[in-house]
This record gives sequence, C-alpha cells and structure tokens, in this order.
Amino acid sequence: MAKTSAKGRQKKQNAIVRYIKETRAELRKVTWPTREESINLTAIVVGVTAAMAVFLGLIDYLFSKLFGLIVR
Repeated sequence: MAKTSAKGRQKKQNAIVRYIKETRAELRKVTWPTREESINLTAIVVGVTAAMAVFLGLIDYLFSKLFGLIVR
C-alpha cells in the first residue's frame, strides 16, 4: 500500500512540473506588445471609458430632470 501512494505522489509531482514547463513554453510563444503599443491602447481604453462616463452621466441627468417634471 505504501508503494502505491508513493507512485501516486510521484505522478502528481511530475504532472505539476510538466504543467509549469508547458506553461512557460507557451508564454515564450506569445508576441508581447511593445511599450508604445501598450501606452496607446491604454490611452484608448481610458478615453473610451471617460467618454462613456460623460455620456451616461448626461443621460442620467436628463432622465432625472424629465422624471422630476413628470412627478411635479
């Protein structure tokens, strides 16, 4: 019985080591963006987020004023 558990432990360790090695190999294949690309894409995300915040804020303001007029 002790031999079986030792083999089970051995297989689990090898599976973990294999997983880590395969993960590192896949990460080496990734084409990472350059610093300039990252900055540009971040600026786009921040800009779109700010524009949507302003748009939704205006819509909320208009609806609150409209419902205020209706309820009066």
